[in-house]
Amino acid sequence: MPKSLLDAFDCSTDRLRTLVADTLRGADDGELFLEYSEGEALVFDDGRLKTANFNTDRGFGLRAVAGEASGYAHSSELSEAAVRRAADAVSAVKAGHSGSLAAAPAGTNLRLYGDENPIADPDFAAKAKLLQEIDAWVRARDPRVRQVTASLAASWQQVEILRADGQLARDIRPLVRVNVSVMVGDGDRQETGSYGMGGRKSFGDFLAEGSWQFAAGEALRQALVNLEAVPSPAGTFDIVLANGWPGVMLHEAVGHGLEGDFNRKKTSAFAGLMGQQVAARGVTVVDDGTISERRGSLTIDDEGTPSARNVLIEDGKLVGYMQDRQNARLMGMRPTGNGRRESYAHEPMPRMTNTYMTSGDKTPEEIIASVKKGIYAVSFGGGQVDITSGKFVFGCTEAYMIEDGKVTRPVKGAMLIGNGPDAMHRVSMVGNDMKLDNGVGMCGKAGQGVPVGVGQPHLRMDQMTVGGRQA
Repeated sequence: MPKSLLDAFDCSTDRLRTLVADTLRGADDGELFLEYSEGEALVFDDGRLKTANFNTDRGFGLRAVAGEASGYAHSSELSEAAVRRAADAVSAVKAGHSGSLAAAPAGTNLRLYGDENPIADPDFAAKAKLLQEIDAWVRARDPRVRQVTASLAASWQQVEILRADGQLARDIRPLVRVNVSVMVGDGDRQETGSYGMGGRKSFGDFLAEGSWQFAAGEALRQALVNLEAVPSPAGTFDIVLANGWPGVMLHEAVGHGLEGDFNRKKTSAFAGLMGQQVAARGVTVVDDGTISERRGSLTIDDEGTPSARNVLIEDGKLVGYMQDRQNARLMGMRPTGNGRRESYAHEPMPRMTNTYMTSGDKTPEEIIASVKKGIYAVSFGGGQVDITSGKFVFGCTEAYMIEDGKVTRPVKGAMLIGNGPDAMHRVSMVGNDMKLDNGVGMCGKAGQGVPVGVGQPHLRMDQMTVGGRQA
């Protein structure tokens, strides 16, 4: 690809700038979003390399915003003719509307990650060999191993955002992920465990022998724990959530409800509650896209706004929403750097980056010791959340009983059931050990998926409903 994606078109850059300016005249906002991306994925499963994919993609998306409406057109053809066709389509949204273009986002010199392409190093043969080594290493650890799935994925994305005033913003975004999943068995019983890691950098740190062996060992450990687990009890219990990945519950049950579009349309359980107590005192929730090399971080969002550290809930009070440019303008607020899109084929919308709860003043040991009878949730799998009501259901992939202040036997099949705003009021102890997840989060919304980070310290939540296999 050329140094600038604008140079890939069959017309001059000045001609493109004129086309964009003419298209957006009379609109409230809009941009030409350009993207070139490469992606690679290798999966070693059942003792053989099962999947090896490499793809490239490029294209543009043209958007015009008029009030609450927007017109959007996209194409993989980088030509003046394609931009003209897109301009004709999106211009229809301006009919009967007379707006004045919003000011462009401020620029930034911040660099949160490098621009090296992680697909290039190590090469394909070395990656395939490493996956085979992971498989063999896990199988040699325990005779109960029945299946190992190891995978590597990488992408490299170049984006440019051209506005009507001629401002051009650029970003290059690397992303890698390593995953190991292990199935173990004893007679007819089979259980699984998994571990993943990644971020916006090269594979180097993740593929070091100590790193991948730790990941594979953790996947095996979790599988063996689950093999010994007894059915989880059902009922009402005090819950302790571990730090790190369990923050995915915060992401789903609370984070989505704090995105600007849901609150502008009043479809969020948090709509109209700005300034009110929406969580227990001591609970502070932040969305921060500026953490170096994290999976959810962005130097600029997909509208060109620099990412930021945005406090959403402070000491239990709702103090902010995550905003893209359109919703921020309609709500009389400022954009927060949360306008994200999956690719050039999608419009931007308010999305999370790295969302987490900050640390409190309790040690994990204090929190666990405070529970007479409860459940210690170390890791979560799938879950379901209703944004409007805030109701959620999350399944635990690793959990234990707490009895008389001590972690005892592992349990299987525990489902945490509740309501996001209500659950935040049930937080009675916040640990001093906030940790972000290992870099594997993926968030879906309105058919679009984007990489995200989650995190939290250890938490105690009082009298939560748990679905299980034993009454």
